[in-house]
Amino acid sequence: MISRAPPVAQAHSRLDVHAPRHALLAALWTATVAAELLALRPVAFATDAPIDWLAVLFALVGGSFAAFGLVAWRQRPDSRCGMLMTATGFGFFASPLLAQLDGPLAFTATVLLVDVWVFFYVALLLSLLTAGRLRRRLDRWLVASYALPLGVLQVLWLMFWDPGEEGTNLLLAFPDADVAHVIDRLQRGTLAAACAATSAVLVVRWWRSSAPRRRALLPTLAGTFTLMCFVTVLVNDLVTGTRSQTLLWVAAVSFATVPAALLAGLLRSRLARGGLADLFRGMATTAGGDLEAALRRTLGDPSLTIAYWLPEYGTYANATGAELTVPAPGGDAAVRSVERGGRRVAALVYDASLDDDPELVEAVAAAAAIAIENERLHAEAQARLAELKASRERIVTAGDTERRRLERNLHDGAQQRLVAIALQLRLLQRRMGDDPSAEQLLTSASDELALSLEELRELARGIHPAVLEHGLSAALDGLATRSPVATTVSCSTPERFPAPIELAAYFVASEALANVAKYSRASHATVRVWRAGSLARIEIADDGVGGADDRHGSGLRGLADRVEALDGRLRVASPPGRGTTVTAELPCGS
Repeated sequence: MISRAPPVAQAHSRLDVHAPRHALLAALWTATVAAELLALRPVAFATDAPIDWLAVLFALVGGSFAAFGLVAWRQRPDSRCGMLMTATGFGFFASPLLAQLDGPLAFTATVLLVDVWVFFYVALLLSLLTAGRLRRRLDRWLVASYALPLGVLQVLWLMFWDPGEEGTNLLLAFPDADVAHVIDRLQRGTLAAACAATSAVLVVRWWRSSAPRRRALLPTLAGTFTLMCFVTVLVNDLVTGTRSQTLLWVAAVSFATVPAALLAGLLRSRLARGGLADLFRGMATTAGGDLEAALRRTLGDPSLTIAYWLPEYGTYANATGAELTVPAPGGDAAVRSVERGGRRVAALVYDASLDDDPELVEAVAAAAAIAIENERLHAEAQARLAELKASRERIVTAGDTERRRLERNLHDGAQQRLVAIALQLRLLQRRMGDDPSAEQLLTSASDELALSLEELRELARGIHPAVLEHGLSAALDGLATRSPVATTVSCSTPERFPAPIELAAYFVASEALANVAKYSRASHATVRVWRAGSLARIEIADDGVGGADDRHGSGLRGLADRVEALDGRLRVASPPGRGTTVTAELPCGS
């Protein structure tokens, strides 16, 4: 049985995983400070010799590369670029530190490793967008090409170069100044060619890149400028035969700007993560094309596209529904699948340079998954709302149809038969003669029949008012006439409303006037109907005691359901002691 570690133990285990890296970084920080102080020691403690400010500048450049590299290593452990920057800095320290040691071995190593930093520096420039990894064959060949001037030719030159009183060269085998001079010129020429080729590759790569990739490659332009400065120095050496201190100073000063530029480039995606807060804040209302625009702003990639997965077709589509082909991996465009609950919902197609910061891309993909899921849920809610509305409309329509059928059956069936019986009773009453008891019975039966007929007509009107066939105004006048409370009707509508609207308005007025008669203790009521743009409005007001509550009782609730089924709204205002006003707003088209 495997036990699950408690949270505290898990936290300690995570700390243990990072402990070796933290210890290594701490040791490297100590080594960087010590190397910087030791590299500047000859200058700081020089008494009689003039200060070599160029050596000071190169020592400071080495320190800045190492320090900024350690910061990048700490902030971006997923990238080897910080490691390469640190190695470049220690490469600058190699010769100054070895030069302070006595002995032939130290002297030979000082001369041999004077430009060892170049290997790490060139690898850093070529792999800035690939997390410090040389993934292209051309890049690997370019870095390897520096082994010829800085390795093979350097060793070959030392085999013929006699330093004289400067020190003892352990590699000296065939002392010959002329051969050493030829090898030296060949070495400078091949080094200049390698630097020029590297610069050309970096410039062309930047020129052909997309906008996001160009922004990411900007630090390499600073490094390219430094390489070209060294090319100028080397070409001047070959042409004039002397070292130009002015050109060397320009190259050294340009070098001082590179570490900060590289660090800013490595941390640019961390700065871009500040936009994630705004992105997540707007997720609730972001969908479709707006979502795509928001993701483009966050990642700084105008080419980013959301490819929505259509499982029923087995393909992707863009926001407009057009079929979309997702590019294959390995090109300038990268693809990140967007999943929600283990189910593929979309894919992000973006510039491959953004893969330099996988955490940022992962966060944006998570935000996209949330937004797409919200969009799906919103669409489902809207569909269910539309279905609910359609269902309510069908129920109201079916109820109205059934009411009309019942009213017609009552009118054409029972009501007509009762009328016929009443006529027959009157004829029978005329033929009965002078029998008082029989005449009284017939009169009583006739009166009861007349009352039943009136009640049946009232019932038929309640089921479906046939008077609506003559218009809403006439129907409302009929309601006012039958109301126990004096009622005034105002109907200012030049043309009729659609039948469902008139029927709903009639029932609102009927129920409201019934409530006035039952509860309001009012002396007067008014019914107003008018049109306000695309809305039909009916208002029933009284001067009663008020205090009506539309949350209780089935009458007003049923009216609200009928009105809302037509996408309308029912409002009840009933302040105590100030009467009651019932207002219905029903959309009736333009």
